[in-house]
Amino acid sequence: MRVILVCALLSPLSLSHACPKECSCNSNTKVVDCRGRGLYDIPRRLHPDTQELYLQDNRIRGLGSMAFREIPLVRILDLSNNSITSISPTALLGLRTLQRLSLADNSLRELDKRLLGPIRSLSHLDLSHNSLWGLPGAMGDSLRNLSHLGLAHNRLTRLDRSLLEALTHLDSLTLRGNPWRCDCQLIGLKLWLETYLFKGGVVDEVLCSQPEEMRERDLQKIPYQLFHACMTTSYHYLFANIHHLESERLMRGHTHGNHAHPSSHTLHVPMAMGEGFGGGGGGGGGGAAGMTECETKQRQRPVNLRHAIATVIITGVVCGIVCLMMLAAAVYGCAYAAIMAKYQRELKKNEELAAAQGADHATADEKEPLENAIA
Repeated sequence: MRVILVCALLSPLSLSHACPKECSCNSNTKVVDCRGRGLYDIPRRLHPDTQELYLQDNRIRGLGSMAFREIPLVRILDLSNNSITSISPTALLGLRTLQRLSLADNSLRELDKRLLGPIRSLSHLDLSHNSLWGLPGAMGDSLRNLSHLGLAHNRLTRLDRSLLEALTHLDSLTLRGNPWRCDCQLIGLKLWLETYLFKGGVVDEVLCSQPEEMRERDLQKIPYQLFHACMTTSYHYLFANIHHLESERLMRGHTHGNHAHPSSHTLHVPMAMGEGFGGGGGGGGGGAAGMTECETKQRQRPVNLRHAIATVIITGVVCGIVCLMMLAAAVYGCAYAAIMAKYQRELKKNEELAAAQGADHATADEKEPLENAIA
């Protein structure tokens, strides 16, 4: 009787963490596969030890507050190829060990700056194939350990420079397929890309959509001369980047060969689960292809750097010539003023001398009649 009572008490506990009927679970690898099941919401009764959850190719439309509170130990979360339009700022609250997150192929227009706040271990974030207009600069604090960021095929026209500078561990970045507006507001991205590529980062391409004269041109290959109107307000960016590049070159020369490249430490995703984020169409596979595609572009980086240095040197020479001309004009003006002052002094002296001589002649003429009369 006691055995039956104990079994009756334990059975609800075992059922509460059973595998959801819509998914397939592997208790050994702690992987839950719910791909392509027509789900409209996150499945419930997930085991708290779940480390990988695959939800791509479903019909999920939104993520509510603490949507994954049942699986605080999850490391890989794939939500690609759904219909997600909104995400609560606290949807990922509690996922402190999350390393890979894919939200590719959804309908996101914006992300709250608090969304990734509690997550410090995130290394792979795929936001490609959405409708994002931008990313908040304050989100950079949550992305400091990111090694891959996918932003391809959104509606980005520019990126916040403070966000980019926070990505100190970034190895690969995808930006293609966005309507970039290549004006003075985008020169910050161009300068950051120069530094990023010089340090060994991988990026695909940034093709301009506006203005019309730069349409379909790669931002990385546009010479700085075409941004001449912006240079008066952006020289401090240029000098800072040149100084940083030189420092990086010296440091790399001293430490080359002592450390492995960060990209060699990648997260393994089982073949049984479709090689990670492959189901989303814009995931990790695109990053690997981008690395192979962009290797030849890195050879052109020193040319762009030389263009930047040449622009600074030419500007310095022109400014020096202008300063010399101004100095010559000042010397000429001073010399002319001194000569004119001396001339005026001599002229006044001659006039006074002539007046004195005229007075003497008048006195002599007055004395002559008087002497004749006395005689």
